[in-house]
Amino acid sequence: MSSQTRQRSQTSPSTSVRPDSGGARFGRILGRWAIPVLGGLAFVYLLVPIVYIFVFSFNQPARTNLTWRGFTWENWQNPCGAPGVCESVQRSLQIGLTATAIALVLGTLLAYGLARYAFRFRDAAGFLIFLPLATPEVVLGASLLALFLNVGMQLGFWSVVLAHVMFCMSFVVVTIRSRVATLDPRLEEAGRDLYGSPFQVFLRVTLPQLVPGILAAGLLSFAMSFDDFIITNFNSGTLETFPKFVYVAAARGIPAEANVIGSAMFLIALLVVVVMQIVSWQRRRRLMSAR
Repeated sequence: MSSQTRQRSQTSPSTSVRPDSGGARFGRILGRWAIPVLGGLAFVYLLVPIVYIFVFSFNQPARTNLTWRGFTWENWQNPCGAPGVCESVQRSLQIGLTATAIALVLGTLLAYGLARYAFRFRDAAGFLIFLPLATPEVVLGASLLALFLNVGMQLGFWSVVLAHVMFCMSFVVVTIRSRVATLDPRLEEAGRDLYGSPFQVFLRVTLPQLVPGILAAGLLSFAMSFDDFIITNFNSGTLETFPKFVYVAAARGIPAEANVIGSAMFLIALLVVVVMQIVSWQRRRRLMSAR
């Protein structure tokens, strides 16, 4: 009798299984529909301005660029058609490249020193690096303007470069310091065991491993420098950069040529990201095949 009872209990459905609760069912619905929909809306919200800039770069030229008048290739064939647009882009490129180069050299050395060496006030130095990132740009720009005027420095190209180096260097230090923290110090010790000087070990062992972080920091610094308006507006004087040109032109509608330049920069940045991802994927694939 006991064996028959066990068989009936095994074949009969369990009465302890409870139906799904309302909270579990709501969670499944939320995960299946709500999160993808909200994520898609967020991407649409982010991409709408970019799509607007790209579409209106093909708008027929006129005094304003606020309404659609018809499709044309003329703006892309002559992106310098609007007075002053290419000159402002050239100045922004010069400032961005100069500030990025200086910030990369100083920031790389500072990040390496903060990550590898213990010295007095190291924590204070690391804290001070974050201050330009946390300070409002209006306060930073006004303070730099007062500093340049007090020392008698003429506002122009070099005042903007110095201002950009200051906040770009913070991004460089934060990016490269995190990269240095992932390096294996035993490789540097092996280089010193092979009678390499500290400079040779840094140049041949450490620096090649820092290249990905340096490239990332350089791209970030250049983007921040090229895009900056507030600090540049305080310290540029009569020098006109591309963000200042767009700000002045926005009152009457940004020229279609400015949209062409903005679209071209977006496409170039997208191409760089795709190429870096492909190179990284091929490198991981080679490492996996070598194993």
